[in-house]
Formats: sequence, C-alpha cells, structure tokens
Amino acid sequence: MVIPKLSETTIELHTSAQSLKRGEAYYLAGNVTSAVRRGNMVQAVVEGSEVEPYRVTLPFDDAGLASTLFCTCAYENGGWCKHIVATLLLCLRQPEIIEQGSTLEQLLDRLNDVQTQQLIQHLVKKEPSLLDAIEQYINLSAIPAPSNQPTKAPRHTSVDPAPFRHQVRRILREAVRYLEDGEEEDPITEELLDVIQRAQEFSAQGDGNNALVILEAITTACVEDWDDVAEYGAESDDIANALDEAWTEAILTAQLTAEEEIDLKVMLEAWQDEWDCDFSMSLEALRQGWDDPLLQEVLEGNITGQGVWAGDAPDCAHDLTLIRLQILDRQERDREYLYLAQAEGCTQQYLTMLTRLGRVEEAVEAAATQMQSAEEALALVQTLKQQGALEQALKICQAGLNLSGHCHYQLATSMSELAVELGEDELALNARIQIFKIKPSFSDYSLVKELAKDSWSSLKADLLATLKTNESWNFTDAKVDIFLDEGMIEDAIALADGLGYYHSALIHRVMGAAISHSPDWVITNACGRAASIMDQAKSSEYNLAIKWLEKARAAYLHTGQNLQWSAYRSQLMQVHSRKRKLMEMLKSPDLD
Repeated sequence: MVIPKLSETTIELHTSAQSLKRGEAYYLAGNVTSAVRRGNMVQAVVEGSEVEPYRVTLPFDDAGLASTLFCTCAYENGGWCKHIVATLLLCLRQPEIIEQGSTLEQLLDRLNDVQTQQLIQHLVKKEPSLLDAIEQYINLSAIPAPSNQPTKAPRHTSVDPAPFRHQVRRILREAVRYLEDGEEEDPITEELLDVIQRAQEFSAQGDGNNALVILEAITTACVEDWDDVAEYGAESDDIANALDEAWTEAILTAQLTAEEEIDLKVMLEAWQDEWDCDFSMSLEALRQGWDDPLLQEVLEGNITGQGVWAGDAPDCAHDLTLIRLQILDRQERDREYLYLAQAEGCTQQYLTMLTRLGRVEEAVEAAATQMQSAEEALALVQTLKQQGALEQALKICQAGLNLSGHCHYQLATSMSELAVELGEDELALNARIQIFKIKPSFSDYSLVKELAKDSWSSLKADLLATLKTNESWNFTDAKVDIFLDEGMIEDAIALADGLGYYHSALIHRVMGAAISHSPDWVITNACGRAASIMDQAKSSEYNLAIKWLEKARAAYLHTGQNLQWSAYRSQLMQVHSRKRKLMEMLKSPDLD
C-alpha cells in the first residue's frame, strides 16, 4: 500500500458526495496522468476543466495521510476536491503504476554548495516572493535549538524583527491594491496567520523570548497600518484573536523579568485601545504567570471545586488552560498536566493523556462518569486506537454514540471498522446502519446489505424509508443510486422531476433507466429541458440541449415512434432555422 491506512471509507469521510462521484469519474477516465511517490509524499498531475492540469500533493506518514492535502484548484466547498479523490483512488486501486521518485533531500545531496546557491537564485528569479520566505528561514535557523526544560534562563533574543514587520506591511499594501480592484475575497487573513505561525514555531520549540520579538513586530505593523485596509471593510477580529493566542503562548513560554512583564502589559493595553481589539487572554497570562498561588496548588495536586480562579473565571479561562496544557505537554510535565486538566474540566485532554501514558483502564473507567460529548469520545477512541487498545476503543464508540455532539458519523465509522477487525459482526452491522442514517450513501447501503445477510429483507424497508424521508439535497446522488439499483424507477423519476441544471448528470442517468419503463416521461422531460435552452438562444449550452434530445430520441425509438421523432426534429429545425450553430447540431447523424 502506497499510503498507510488509506481506505475508501477514509476518502468518503473527508469528501462531499458530489466530489466523491466526480473524483471517481476522473479516476475511471484516466485523468490522473502521472503520479510519483517521493518519500512520504505522492505528487500527481490531474487533467481537469482548465487548459493547465491541476497538481495534487499528498503528504503522509506511518499513521496515514496528513491533516492537510494540497491541490492547485480553487475548490473551497469543504472536504477534499475531486482531483485529490481521483489521486487517492489511484493510490488505493493501482499502486503499482505510481512511479518512485527522489525526495528533496536526495536531490539536494547531489549538489555541491555552489550548485545549491545557484538553484536558489534560479528559483527566486522565477518566483521573487520566495525571497521573503528565505529571509525568515535564515533568521529562524540562525538560532540554536532551545531546551525544553522549564528552568530559569536569562533572556536572549537573536531574531531580527524587521523582516516580519516588512512582510506584514507588504501584505497589507498588496491587500489595499487588491481591494481597490473590487475583489471580494479576503486577501489578508491567511497570509497574516502564516506569519503569526512563525512566532508560534518559536514557542513550540520553547523559545518564547524570540517569539515575543516577532509578535511585537507583527502586532506593531498591524496596529499602525490596519486603517488602510479597514477603509475597504477588512475586519481584524480573526487576526487579533490569533495574535492573542500567540502572545499568550509566548508569554507563558518566555523567561521574563518583572520589568519586562510591566512593559508588555503597557504595550498590550495600548494596542487594545488603539486597534479596538481584545488581548484579555494575553494580559491574564501575564497577571497569573506560572507562580499564581491557586495555580501552584493545582499543579501540586491540591484540586478543589474552584480550580485556578479566586472568583468567577474569565471568558478566556478554557482557552488559556488549553495553552497551558500544550506547554506542559511539550515539557513532559505529565503529572501537572493531568492535575490541571482535571481541575479545569478539560475532560478530553485528561482522558487522552491518561491513555497516552498507558493508563488505559483508568481512562476508560474515568470516561464512564466524565465523558459528556461525542467529540470527547472520538478523541479518546483515536488515542486508544493508537495505543492498540481496540476493545476499549470499541466500548467508547458505543458510549459516545449516545452523547450529544456533531461527530456521530465519524464515531460510527470507527465503531464499524473496529467491530469488523474484532469479529463483532452484529456491532459492525449496527454501526453501518447508523452511518447510513446519518449520511446515506450507496456504498454504505451495499455494506449493510452485505453484513445483514438473512436479515436484509427487514432492514431494507427501514433504510429505504429513512432515505425517502431525508429531504437534504446533499444526498440526492445516494437516492438516485439506490433507487435505480433497487429498480424503483418511479421514485427516481419523482426525484428527477425536482432537479435542475446542476444535477443534469443524475437526470440523464434516471432517463437512461426510465426509457424502457416510462418512455413518455423521458420524452416530455427531455424535450422540455432542451426547449428551455433552445428557446432562450443559449448558444453556449446548445450541446446540452442536444444531449437532452438524444435521450428523447432514444425513448421515441424504443416505443416505435420513429416517424413522430422525425416530425418533431423537423419542427425544431423549422422553428430554429436562423440559429446556425444549433442547426448544425440538429443535423448530426446522432439524431437521425
């Protein structure tokens, strides 16, 4: 297997029904023209609707696909695009045709220092914007790797803040030009979040002091220059929130003197007023630090009902605790992590840490009384699976499906996979039924049929009733697939009658199946859809009208109405005789 743990279920879980169907069509049509594996990455070229093909990149590791996959298309409707789906299906079904290529490291090893410099200069000449990234990388790599130990150390910074300040100002200047041209998409947030991420990388390495230097440069540039983009309606909330989180983590990671803490407090409060933003979590982190008496009590295991707050907890309390837990985890302070998570009601973090520490039975026992959401259950299930505790993971799946939340589909999918692996056939069937009821698909319908065996007849009626009462347009493809597979042509026709242009491919499929069953419906519906295009003289869509007429012709001929079809075609040619493009199409032999 090219990509570990890849399955069709994985693909379905991350893809809309429409993208899944189109990706399958792209794969079957051979649109993935090349695929190369380079270490822990698959790169592919996929032909699509544009002249230039799309490029897909699939990073992975031993645990499976990375959380983010890449495609050069503009798809933004949630989940993986059809080009990614087509590439994944190739990896799954035809791994033998994927070529083996050199990794970046292997390629660079073949160059000497001079050749490497020439390569970088060549790439920057072709893409000048790379120079900013190179400058930031050099600033980052010039700093020795910090220790993760929570010991006191003198403040030392060696990052030049100027490149970060210049980059933020460049982003905002380019955004102004972009917005002046009347563009509506957000040209700021994603790029600024990437810059903030660089500061967070320092914090993640335990170097909060250099993170603070970078954040000061970023925040100063934003506060001073934001008015330029605010004139065009740019909102600062997402950026300010991200900065607040980054400042909080850096403050709790850095080694600060009392004077430095005062300076930071004054600076953050001034920015709040000038930019009209909220840095309350950063300020709370400065106030509390790690030496707060109540916090110290908790970290030592003295847990009371009030947690780490003397009075009412601030609105940022939960987010602040999560950042503290992240830092404690980095520093391998596991005991203090568990105490803080328990005191502040961070059930998901508490249970998963117990599991990561090998205290599986303790985690499962605690989950029985503390777990309150499907999301907490799913996180625990994933951690239990990583620890090889499959029976316990299956038990948590069952419990989680009875809790409130928005991830029951993922939980049921995990339950089905675990049950199959453990030989629990009845549980696997029940899970697959729940999956179908949450998100109907033809593949899950078929899996239920396969697992049900002798009980399929009774289950079939229940599943079809569920399908018919589901009014969501997201599952139109599944309805058509299942209705046609079951020979329920009238139900498929009733569904197709309510579909429009976007579902043309589905309507064609229903018509193809209905020609022998309801030819008159096919004739009426296909001719009507063709007429609406031709009558409005939509020349760019005449080819679609011809496709509808081909369906009408097939229905006419199936019923022996050859003369009626010829008469209808002649009438069309008479009515539209002045539309030369259409006339050429109507004369096609395919319509004889």
